[in-house]
Amino acid sequence: MKRSIYFFVIFLLFLTACNKNADVVEEAEEETNVEEQSEDAVDSSTTPLNFFPLTGIGTDEEINQRPYGVIINNHPDARPQSGLHKADIVYEVLAEGDVTRFLAIFQSEKPEIIGPVRSARGYYVDLSKGYDAFFVAHGWSPEAKEMLEGNVVDNINGMIYDGSLFWRDHSRVAPHNSYISYENIQKGADQIGKTMSQTVNGLSFLSEEEANQLQGTNAEEVRVSYASRDTFTSIYKYNEATNKYDRYDSHGQTIDRETSQPISLDNVFIVEMDHRVIDNAGRRIIDHTSGGKGLLLQKG
Repeated sequence: MKRSIYFFVIFLLFLTACNKNADVVEEAEEETNVEEQSEDAVDSSTTPLNFFPLTGIGTDEEINQRPYGVIINNHPDARPQSGLHKADIVYEVLAEGDVTRFLAIFQSEKPEIIGPVRSARGYYVDLSKGYDAFFVAHGWSPEAKEMLEGNVVDNINGMIYDGSLFWRDHSRVAPHNSYISYENIQKGADQIGKTMSQTVNGLSFLSEEEANQLQGTNAEEVRVSYASRDTFTSIYKYNEATNKYDRYDSHGQTIDRETSQPISLDNVFIVEMDHRVIDNAGRRIIDHTSGGKGLLLQKG
């Protein structure tokens, strides 16, 4: 008998609460009084020319980078991971049993090392497709294999490019040791004739004033449990010094392997979705279109 079970799916949003329109300054009208003009004029050097579409962070760089999504392993043998701190948005979703994996969406950064890279599921492909992201994984479920071989999204996979675009870190055991770089993702896109340059529609962000007016109950520490054991439990602790949430798991604080930089989040969005186990390996179908309860953590 089929039974619908609700689990939490975590969205780790590496976003700032700044409005991409809030900092646009209207050109000052000409003033006959030079002194008055000097007081009213805005220093254009402080106004960014552009804003990264998935974070709202200002930049003077030209923005034409296509987003790319990478499935990153969260098994205890894969921790600490590499490159997560440079992602703009990260989804943490159950993959099989109580094991979660990350779908890291990159756009504003180009890490030299990302991983460990792990296998895809159909719902990861769907989530990545929502950003028209170039999709990167190492392995696949039967459903994901059909989608990827059918080019539902532009993609490269370690099942095909292991040892070329993907490399193995021999300090770790397979399947927890497959890595890739942005440079190799670009090479992979070139090999299959796909572009990594495009205009990206931006998300909407609050202005600083709007963000400071947010109201809600205190949430200084939030624990998300996917099952009875704590191996994949996520804990988010609010850091008043940074106004961000630091992530912890059963290994302690989540950090980047190469730099030891903490994984700190501006927003944590926890949403309920309908899960159904479909095979003996514990793989699932997740309904991420019907909606459900949600909890948004911001600024404590």
